Amino acid sequence: MKVFISLLSVFLVLSCGTVKDPIIKIKTGQKANKAKAGSQLQLSVKSSLENFKVKYFLNDQPISSNHQFLDTDPLGEYQIKAVLTQKDKSFESTTIFTLLASQAPKLFTYEVINTYPHDITAYTQGLEFDGDLLYESTGLNGKSSLRTVDYRNGEILKNKPLDKSFFGEGLTILENQIIQLTWKSQKGFVYDKTSLNIEKSFPYQESKEGWGLCNDGNKLYKSDGSERIWQINSKNFFEESSIQVMTNKLAIKNLNELEWVDGKIFANTYQFQKDVVVIINPKNGAVEGVVDFSGLKEKTSQHSQLNVFNGIAYHKKRKTFFVTGKNWDKLFEVNIIEK
Repeated sequence: MKVFISLLSVFLVLSCGTVKDPIIKIKTGQKANKAKAGSQLQLSVKSSLENFKVKYFLNDQPISSNHQFLDTDPLGEYQIKAVLTQKDKSFESTTIFTLLASQAPKLFTYEVINTYPHDITAYTQGLEFDGDLLYESTGLNGKSSLRTVDYRNGEILKNKPLDKSFFGEGLTILENQIIQLTWKSQKGFVYDKTSLNIEKSFPYQESKEGWGLCNDGNKLYKSDGSERIWQINSKNFFEESSIQVMTNKLAIKNLNELEWVDGKIFANTYQFQKDVVVIINPKNGAVEGVVDFSGLKEKTSQHSQLNVFNGIAYHKKRKTFFVTGKNWDKLFEVNIIEK
């Protein structure tokens, strides 16, 4: 009993010495803390404190209460912080603000120009042309590979199986090298383009998974299944920055196979509402176009292993796109046209 009373006394003493944090609520002046690029904040705070001074920060950078976003600012989530000072004490609170694309994406559809045979057992993850030679990365543990393909007849010219512990993902070709991702192993591989021999591997950093990959002739761009696309140094494979992919309404997640075409990133979306490719501005993450590929899957042989639309490669000389899917028996050459 004495022990209980002693502990209770200590608790009461500590409780009496506790100072509750003040209530601080940040108001952004924008509905649901969301607004389109080019919008202006109208920051204020509601607080239980009196006679305080306040400073505002955007991702830890000081800003004014009426901060103006530019049309070119990176899209996505920002942290807004308010720091309140009262005499010699300071208090802070944070909230998340989402910057959306300024305009709705343009809508596109497709027209099939040619149809070619495709390996029905290929769980297609990455697809890219080097001249007329098609490089393909396939997935699934024990079935993953890197291969070269004659797109005209579907013949597999070279095939480099991955160790069964790796689940192959996207690929891209840069100069004399092929870079291939793996899914959850947090490792990518670099191959000699001609022999398909592995030259080295590299670890992932902040991005935890590998999905799609493309390049602009210098930098690599990597998706990881989220709304982020990571910009990677092609010499040391360090993740230097990232963009968040946004429409004028929401973030686009599950970004999969990537293709760089005329300064834009074309991205497959995995298990989205429809079979679509989104066209992304790599500078700020804005979705500038959506290509609806509905109906293409129905043009393939229907079987139990048939899976989702995935794989997009641009043929520079023909100026057409080649698309397929996981375990599809057809490769389609298409033109993308505005609706």
